[in-house]
Amino acid sequence: RVKFVLGLFENPFVDEENAATITNGSEHQQLALEAARKAVVLLKNEGDLLPLEASKLRSLAVIGPNADAVRLGGYSGNPGCGVTVLEGLRQKLGDSVEVLYAEGCGLSQAVGTAHNLWFMDEVLLPDPAEDAAHIAEAVQTAQEADVVLLVLGDNEQTCREAWAVEHPGDRDSLDLPGRQEDLLQAVVATGTPVVLLLLNGRPASINFAAQHVPAILEGWYLGQAAGTAVAEVLFGEANPGGKLPITFPRSAGQIPAYYYHKPSSRRGYLFSDITPLFPFGHGLSYTTFAYSNLRLSAEKIHAGESATLSVDVTNTGKRAGDEVVQFYIHDLLSQRVTRPVKLLKGFQRISLQPGETQTVSFTVGREQLQFLNEDMQQVVEPGEFELLVGGSSQATLKIILTVEG
Repeated sequence: RVKFVLGLFENPFVDEENAATITNGSEHQQLALEAARKAVVLLKNEGDLLPLEASKLRSLAVIGPNADAVRLGGYSGNPGCGVTVLEGLRQKLGDSVEVLYAEGCGLSQAVGTAHNLWFMDEVLLPDPAEDAAHIAEAVQTAQEADVVLLVLGDNEQTCREAWAVEHPGDRDSLDLPGRQEDLLQAVVATGTPVVLLLLNGRPASINFAAQHVPAILEGWYLGQAAGTAVAEVLFGEANPGGKLPITFPRSAGQIPAYYYHKPSSRRGYLFSDITPLFPFGHGLSYTTFAYSNLRLSAEKIHAGESATLSVDVTNTGKRAGDEVVQFYIHDLLSQRVTRPVKLLKGFQRISLQPGETQTVSFTVGREQLQFLNEDMQQVVEPGEFELLVGGSSQATLKIILTVEG
């Protein structure tokens, strides 16, 4: 049907000249930039280190194996262009701030472009002696700068699908691959303020960074406009509003790690914290948001009815920003099958000016309350349901809805 709608049966041939003018045209490039801006997740911002102010900086060190590379991921197409983080910052800052660069360490030894890395079977870690020299250079570069942006994570070899015995792709650790952890600790030890940016395809167990790095950004694979978007976010032209679509575990031993676990499934391990490093739905902003006045249009409904859940969200900071309002449901006492401690049932991304308040509403009815019973039938059980609203899966604002009948 899609092929018919596209007209491929009436006109199966491509106008190559026209396609070349459309593909990755100005509209596509703007969309790529907007997607990158909105995808960035601010995990930590201790002491409001971010956003940086160019007027207060003499030099910025950009360090790391992902600082001067376009990371698109293995299953992406090749756009034929791309802005690295280093390029994006140099374009934005010009001569106003000196931008220093050091690779810091390698990710893998394979030689080639970002896209053929994914196809190469053999993956080798970088030479230890070369990495040691790169780390020493990075430390010297960090000492010369006012602030360090450390760009770490994965490439298309260290995070990929394993499709054959001779083509491995999985790892038994979620730590940063290679000697990136050594680089991170060495740069932090210089005492220069550090901003960590992750460009990767999987969550990383960045326990040291979570404790010792004041500002952390998760970028995933930001695409061809990565460098431009990162520069805008770092210097406050864009305010990060993304949220984590997965849980960040503290180690591979914490897996499976997900927010909708059953009540009895989280007992933890000796000498380890039971909580995740960063929970599902987590994401900060350069402004702050307050949730208030959680209310229901009806506190009791019958199984076939619905109610409206509303909450007021206020931008209590000094910057305009986006917030992703999240709605979860917890069945307090299921009669037939064990239910998760909570389930995401709705979310809305809103933009608020400083001091602005907006009411966000969600429908609570059969679609949100039903689940599969032991006979694989969709049912809505009577009883009490806890409705939770907030900025992450750790939402604390709650109200009870009673379902009768």
